[in-house]
Amino acid sequence: MNFTDEQKMRYSRQLVMADVGESGQQKLLSSKVLVIGAGGLGSPALMYLAGAGVGTIGIADADEVDLSNLQRQVIHTTSDIGKAKAESARETINKMNPDIVVKTYKTYVNSNNITSLISEYDFVLDCTDNFDSKFLINDYCVKAEKPYCHAGIVGFEGQLMTYIPHKSPCYRCIFEEPPKDGDVPLPKEVGVISPACGVIGSLQAMEAVKYLLGKGELLCGYMLIYNAFNSSFRKIKLPKQNPNCSACNKHN
Repeated sequence: MNFTDEQKMRYSRQLVMADVGESGQQKLLSSKVLVIGAGGLGSPALMYLAGAGVGTIGIADADEVDLSNLQRQVIHTTSDIGKAKAESARETINKMNPDIVVKTYKTYVNSNNITSLISEYDFVLDCTDNFDSKFLINDYCVKAEKPYCHAGIVGFEGQLMTYIPHKSPCYRCIFEEPPKDGDVPLPKEVGVISPACGVIGSLQAMEAVKYLLGKGELLCGYMLIYNAFNSSFRKIKLPKQNPNCSACNKHN
């Protein structure tokens, strides 16, 4: 493809990079990423994917913008209160970068629709805030052999890992089953510090971009733990794929 003058200017800082350049930017513009959840993690992830020039971005979120969201969900503004999050996020992205296609899915992701939702995308970001959704996304991405990046955040701490089919353990390999109610605190119960969402969501976007470019080292087989309180990162090597994993043992 030939870049327009506007594209050359918009993506100039990436076009001059040896590991991106024109061929890499073309890859990004022809790629598709689905972001499930347009909240604290999804907000920065969506904005940086759009800024980088990922050509098609899907946004799946059934909720509406609430005043309590604005402390950390930076893709939305006060004037968006009451608006569907998927639509609010789309409007922000299109203002940032009208060069890309944004598809919205104003629905809760469940076992009835997730297969069709993820089918057309090259990479998936799990930006949800509950364990049921995280295990659902994992199981169906494994089944569809779809690469994805998991992330979670609570308080001052966040974590992320990337699943690549046939190359790394999946989320269920590590955690096996969702915790019972009350065993693990949720963000709505103990809170979350706003800037930490930006750190983890941005790292998710970076994982997607690296995968699409075919450059760098992904968090494949690793869990990255970020503690904002003491400004530390820990990269933990994960166990190999669990042969008894109910999600991936039939797909290895």
